[in-house]
Parts: sequence; structure tokens; C-alpha cells
Amino acid sequence: MKRKNFYSDEEWRKIIEFSEPLQTPFIVINLDRVRNQYKELASYFPAAQIHYPVKANPAPEIIAELHQLGSNFDIASIYEMDKLLSMGVPPEKMLFGNTIKKASDIAYAFKKGLRLFATDCLSDIENIAVHAPGSQVYIRILVQGGETADWPINRKFGCHPMSSITLLEKSLKRGLIPYGISFHVGSQQRSVWQWNEALISVSQIFSLAREQGIHLEMINMGGGFPANYANKTHSIKVYATEINRYLRENFNDQIPKIILEPGRALVGNAGVLVSEIITISKKSRSDSHRWVYLDTGKFNGLIETMDEGTKYPVVMAEENEKKRVGEVILAGPTCDSVDIMYEKARYKLPLNVCSGQRLYWLSTGAYTSSFAAVEFNGFPPINSYFIGK
Repeated sequence: MKRKNFYSDEEWRKIIEFSEPLQTPFIVINLDRVRNQYKELASYFPAAQIHYPVKANPAPEIIAELHQLGSNFDIASIYEMDKLLSMGVPPEKMLFGNTIKKASDIAYAFKKGLRLFATDCLSDIENIAVHAPGSQVYIRILVQGGETADWPINRKFGCHPMSSITLLEKSLKRGLIPYGISFHVGSQQRSVWQWNEALISVSQIFSLAREQGIHLEMINMGGGFPANYANKTHSIKVYATEINRYLRENFNDQIPKIILEPGRALVGNAGVLVSEIITISKKSRSDSHRWVYLDTGKFNGLIETMDEGTKYPVVMAEENEKKRVGEVILAGPTCDSVDIMYEKARYKLPLNVCSGQRLYWLSTGAYTSSFAAVEFNGFPPINSYFIGK
């Protein structure tokens, strides 16, 4: 993988110079990239509300930057809500996007001013009706897309599309405001067509709801927009062009309010995880692969390498195409046998690479620091540093 496909020479020089005096492992986040990604996405969806999912990267620096740009926010817990409130984000700029929430958390969020809740089952609707009376709710439905997404989200969350009508009716009877429908086609979704498949189902639900006297106003299309990893995807412009076309084809001139929840697409490309090689070994004299052990792994920032799902570009500080390379297995430092990032993916490093050298994991701004374990094997959570502006 060539670094120049991801970062300009000038940007890379700044990252290396900033990183040199710091002790690994750590993540460098370029806030300029966060800002530019937000502006680009907003320009392609000018009528949409962007709700940044805090779980993607909850760093206060990122939240402050996006808040300044006018972003709204998607919270998965009352703890994320409290963080946003403490930073001056008003509750009307938040939605509670997690369908799995305690009754006490619904009550607490309502007390703090939240009025928009995701749901996908009768028991949750009942809790919202009791503890957040009169609130707006939107129903999350199950959609396809698992086969073409790096991280499928088509089992745990959502209900069957036809079940949504029952839930909308129940919401109305319990004094809630049926506001819309949501879906998520899968994180790092590589097939733009999956949005059309989902929107066809949503348009049918809107029609059926109208027949029952329920007039829905909003579609939450979730996330799924990609970051730049080793396996290339279409540009955001391509995604936006096609999705806007799907909206017009399915809703004509009556396109509802649109909410987007891009996490990976906003902050993924902004991060570089810097790690150090601890040791290199072979399991036998005839082993054709070198095991390269690093000072970070699945439990400290790289959990999305689970099952080798996300393939991050991994480079060294200087590129030299003339150096001879060989296949390696990349593993983390913990005493856990699953702490192996890439064994089948055939990553390659120079044959003369040695302990003490650094490896740079590109596009690691999303779902890295927020996934890091707390003192597993005693290792502290990975640090983040911020550049830009």
C-alpha cells in the first residue's frame, strides 16, 4: 500500500514531525480533515441534517469542531448526552439513536430535554410513552446490505419493515408522535445500491402509514458512508449523487426530511495510529512468514481488525519501492491468542524491518480510541493528539 494514495507529501511530513517525539502507541487526528469531510458531505446533501454519532470518536476536540460547524449529534447513551451537554450542545441538536436503552435512561434523557428517540419494539415504545411522554419516535427497520458492508448491521437492530406499521400505530395510541423511519445499510458499505433497496421499503411504509392516518415526516438513513481503507470505495460524491437520485425516484417531489449519521466518513480518514515494532520472529526455520509484534493491537485501538474485517493501510515513515519485501503476520502485545490483526490478509513489510521501527496505520480516526480497553493486561487506553487549524 502506498502512502501517497492517502496523504500528500506535505501532510505526511507534518504528521511525521509531530509524531517523532511522542511515545507510541498513539493516534494523531487532523482536525482539518474532519472539517473538510463535514463540509464536503453537507454540500452534497444540502437539505439533510447531519447527526454525528459520538461513538465513532468521542474526543472533545472533534465534538467541538463539529458543533462549531453546525453539526447535530446521535447519542448511544446518556453518558454521551452528558458529555455533549457539558460542552454546550443543546438537547434539541441530539437524537437518542440507540434502540436498546433502560427506562431510567429514557427518563433521564427526557428530563434533560431530549425529544427524539429511535425504537424498534413494543416494550421500548411503552417505556418511551411512560418516561418521555409526547416525544417524537422513529422506527428502525431491518434492511439488507450485510454482504457488501465491512461491518454488517442487519441482525441486532431494527424490526421487519411490515412490523413498523404496528409500532407506529402503538406509538400514536400511547401519545407519542410517530415521526419517521430509520435504517442502516451497514458500516463501510461498498454498494451504493443498498440505499435504494432500503428506500423502496421506506416509501412503502410511508404509503401504508398514510392509509392508517399517520403522516411521517422524516427518514434517518443512518451511516454507512466509507472511509479510505486498503480496499478502495467510491467517492462520497458518487454515493451522494446516487442516493439523491434514489430519493427522487422513490418520493418524487415530496422527499421527507433527511437525517444522516456519518461517523466513519467524517473522522476515519483524519486519523493515523502510530505503533512500534516490539519484536519479530518465525515459528520455525522453515516458516515463510515473519510474526511482527506491535505495541498496540485489537484491545488498544484495532478491534475492527476482528476477523480481518477492516483492512487499514499500514506503511512506514519512508517509502522505498526498491526494498525487498516479504509477507508478515501482524499481532498485538497482549497475552491473548486472538490479539492478531492480520494473518490471512498477506500484508508485506521490508525484509530488513527491525524492532524499534514504527508502523503507521492510516485512516484510523474512527472506532479506534473509542474501542480501546481499559487496562487489559495493564496497558492504558491509547492516547490521541490533535493537529490542524
